Amino acid sequence: MLARLVGQKMTQSWGQQVVADNRPGANGIIAGELTAKANPDGHTLMFVAIGHAINPLLHKTLPYDTDKDFTPISLAALVPLLMTVHPALPASTVKDLIALSRVGKKHPTYASAGIGSSQHLATALFAHMAKIELVHVPYKGGGPAILDLLSGNIDIMVNTILSMTPHVKGGRLRALAVTTPKRNAALPDLPTVAETGLPGYESQAWYGLVGPKNLPSAVLKKISGETMRILNSMEVRDNLASQGAEPVGNTPEQFAVFIRAETKRYSKVVRDVGVSADY
Repeated sequence: MLARLVGQKMTQSWGQQVVADNRPGANGIIAGELTAKANPDGHTLMFVAIGHAINPLLHKTLPYDTDKDFTPISLAALVPLLMTVHPALPASTVKDLIALSRVGKKHPTYASAGIGSSQHLATALFAHMAKIELVHVPYKGGGPAILDLLSGNIDIMVNTILSMTPHVKGGRLRALAVTTPKRNAALPDLPTVAETGLPGYESQAWYGLVGPKNLPSAVLKKISGETMRILNSMEVRDNLASQGAEPVGNTPEQFAVFIRAETKRYSKVVRDVGVSADY
């Protein structure tokens, strides 16, 4: 959604078609390899999520070097996560979910877009802090995961507020809480995980734009400047804010520092929770 929004604005500004090409799988590694090996002319860019910073912690080898084979362009947005369950699951609050997970032999299942994705890490951290056992079911992307949650094949999914709110408002899913330290303006009546059963818990997703390494400085300056202009425009900011997201739009240098900081921060989570990539 965010990639298409930015791409549409670039198309309008430049008069050149910008196409969003979905390449799901392996927590972004498939799209990452394609981007890393692309001609560094600015015509192949990639919208990355937290997995971009986490994959080096989960894999001994990758088909690219996350730190050296990409050119950070801009952090696009910070996005709160929403803890949702299928309506058939007898849990209306976070406390209900924790209690339910501690009884019986069958543990609730939760979906993610892949091992090391924001959905996986957020839910694994939740289970770790709550001292409960949940069964992780990774998918090749968020779309298939949501479909199985909607059909009742999966019990739980912690996913971006952008992706889940329409299903919650349509009555197809039940929202339990948001994962941020404070309540979200788009869903002000929904409590945080911390205030409803797990003090100290917080997690959020983020999205940014990168290109292959060695982007010419003039090309990087043009794409970076246009991305920041789009994300800081009142129309886009209001659009994202109404859906609960926080637009950013910063410089390539700032985004590079952010990515490295996220890798360092989640190294402790990966170690403590015991997340591993076993594709």
